[in-house]
Amino acid sequence: MNIKMILKIVKLGRLQFLIRGFLLFLFGVLLAVVSGATFGFDRFIVGYAILFMAHLSVSYSNSCFDIDVDRYATPTFFSGGSKVLVENPELHRFSKWLAVGLIGFSLTLAIFFIMVFSYPATFLLFVIFGNFLGWYYTAPPIKLTYRGLGELSTMITAGLFIPGMGYLVIMGQFDFSFVLFVIPLLLYGLAFIINVEIPDIEGDRLGNKNTFIVRKGRRVGFVVIGISLSLVTLYFFVLSLISLMPALFDFRLITMFSLIPCSLGIFSIIKRPGERKLATKLVMGNLSSLFIVILIFNFYFLFLLVL
Repeated sequence: MNIKMILKIVKLGRLQFLIRGFLLFLFGVLLAVVSGATFGFDRFIVGYAILFMAHLSVSYSNSCFDIDVDRYATPTFFSGGSKVLVENPELHRFSKWLAVGLIGFSLTLAIFFIMVFSYPATFLLFVIFGNFLGWYYTAPPIKLTYRGLGELSTMITAGLFIPGMGYLVIMGQFDFSFVLFVIPLLLYGLAFIINVEIPDIEGDRLGNKNTFIVRKGRRVGFVVIGISLSLVTLYFFVLSLISLMPALFDFRLITMFSLIPCSLGIFSIIKRPGERKLATKLVMGNLSSLFIVILIFNFYFLFLLVL
């Protein structure tokens, strides 16, 4: 295998999405430590390796099972596939089995984690559940995104599984502190996937992909994004009024942080462009704001730890 082919395989993995996944995992880790757990570097490393394998496998499996859609797509940095398999069909089988292998590594590491750190078997079930959502996002026979369930799947993955992995490997269990942040994370996950779908509507329609944007259109999608991001700010604002867990979190500050994506979400409702070029620019702003706010949350948790 030559260097050019290796680079194509790397491109197929769409590594930019792993950065967002790591930030969400780190969110869960830092939240657990702020909530009283003892940080363990060994659990952190093995726990992220489990997630890394699972997350990376999704890029390869989606490329395999989305190949008919990708033929019509116009790739962007965050959507439309990579076109690698369309242009290099000889890599199709390799990509599929690489995804399977990565899932196998993820599950094997989860078993190792349970044995070394004396975690309950339910930890393995949690990892199996996350891999299940990733594989069957596009894989037959379930094909979640082709059956109108792609948004729900992404919400659960981004709002529960990824940050939950970070929290679980450090805390050892889910408690009220994590539950408190699940609703905003789910809403951020919804805003993320709707944004990602917006540039791809034409290709998804031709490939018979049943996304929310295919069914409702870009303009409605921007309204949903704006409402979702506004609800996060409203949620944190209510928590600040009732002074919930003031010893751990200042929800007034957290509310202010959430205004970054919220303001862009409101702008999305006002503009809600239907044309692809303008819509894609607005999507880029929305996705950047989601990246920034998770980054700020992580720095805020780090600040609490060094106080």
